[in-house]
Amino acid sequence: MSSPQLERWAPWGLLLIILLLWQVVCSAFSVSEYIFPSPTRIAQQLVEFHSEILKHAWRTFWVTMVGFGIAIVVGVLLGFLVGSSRLAYSAIYPLMTAFNALPKAAFIPILVVWFGIGVGPAVLTAFLISFFPIMVNIATGLATLEPELEDVLRVLGARRWDVLIKVGLPRSMPYFYGSLKVAITLAFVGTTVSEMTASNEGIGYLLISAGSSMQMGLAFGGLMVVGAMAMIMYELFSVIETRTTAWAHRSNQNH
Repeated sequence: MSSPQLERWAPWGLLLIILLLWQVVCSAFSVSEYIFPSPTRIAQQLVEFHSEILKHAWRTFWVTMVGFGIAIVVGVLLGFLVGSSRLAYSAIYPLMTAFNALPKAAFIPILVVWFGIGVGPAVLTAFLISFFPIMVNIATGLATLEPELEDVLRVLGARRWDVLIKVGLPRSMPYFYGSLKVAITLAFVGTTVSEMTASNEGIGYLLISAGSSMQMGLAFGGLMVVGAMAMIMYELFSVIETRTTAWAHRSNQNH
């Protein structure tokens, strides 16, 4: 197999090895399914409860996408503001860093009081946990524009706004896509955590229900569904990134 083919199939090969080892350990040591279910048991539960899982997975997916969409808008706007102004950087960035250090799960009881149990807290938790990486990467892409390049463009008659829009933003695109791949995984975490405490639908709710009824295979299956959705979105952004910012990946394509 060629190097690109090996790279394409490497994650699947590693996943298969992990599942095989997992199954061997569970079978060899007769691990109780109520403690640590085997992959075959998880697969059985996924098939048995597929309609229920799909219903909850769809709820988690669209709620996450709404919160993630808001995070993109807010993150890009704040990132543009922070990256284009030294004053804004000095004023906003420290506060955003402190805010990002706060555990987002601690906000859920407050959001429940404000918006009630349901969609609101889950959407806002997904937003709160995922907008910061987008903001930071956009700001970094704009703030690290080479001074020499900016000076040359200014000599040629470009205004500060022209430099930011025509050079800064395109240059920030690899940073932007990198932040999306990180933020989407965080958004699913935020939604799931919120659903575990402030919802009667979604994968998070399914995890709590399965755990309370000792259906650990179903609980693990729910976790795998969340991981699969996050991985699919991650790969989608990777494909879009490669096709829209090919100039930033030329060195990788030569290998």
